[in-house]
Amino acid sequence: MLGTYTYHEIIRKTVVGFGTLFNNIELRRTKGTKTEVMKVPLAYGPKQKFLARIRQTGDLTTQDQVQITLPRVSFEISGISYDPTRKLSPTQAIRNVKSDGTDVKSFMPVPYNINFELAILAKNQDDSLQILEQILPYFQPSFNLTMNLIPDLGEKRDYPVTLTSVDYQDEYEGDYDTRRTLIYTLQFVAKTYLYGPVSDVSGEVIKKAIVDYSTKVER
Repeated sequence: MLGTYTYHEIIRKTVVGFGTLFNNIELRRTKGTKTEVMKVPLAYGPKQKFLARIRQTGDLTTQDQVQITLPRVSFEISGISYDPTRKLSPTQAIRNVKSDGTDVKSFMPVPYNINFELAILAKNQDDSLQILEQILPYFQPSFNLTMNLIPDLGEKRDYPVTLTSVDYQDEYEGDYDTRRTLIYTLQFVAKTYLYGPVSDVSGEVIKKAIVDYSTKVER
């Protein structure tokens, strides 16, 4: 049983779906009658990676170094855990007839929670608050993603993404030439399902039945 190759890219699709929620955040700065609009960069990776980059090129008096762009948003997977509260009967199956007439089947999926950590990095408070207020109102505390993780099964599900906590950190140390970094860390839980192999059961369709019956009435 174990060792049967199956890869539906479910975790990868969940990561892409989560990141898509935050790929269109804008930042606006008004000076007089002019308003500057910029799209906030989004990248997958730990916030420590970007903080290290800032510290390496954080000397504002050095002109020949290219500094990392702030503000920016980063996210990464922080954990994966089984969710027993959403457990389904493992003996039940999902069946679907594809467009080419093929009948496929898969057993009920296994519920898993994927934890995400989203970091907002900015050099001033107004920038970080603009980004934060474009995210928080949508999570009350959950936001549903509708995804078709297994196209062969044709089963679309709503996958809730829940905001669990918001933390604040000010990474300002040193003199006035040292670059300041404000960090808001948001913790999320995405409730997804992992599917096993999808098998072709077209040959299992019952096309003939033999019935043995008697008309004799017993008294």
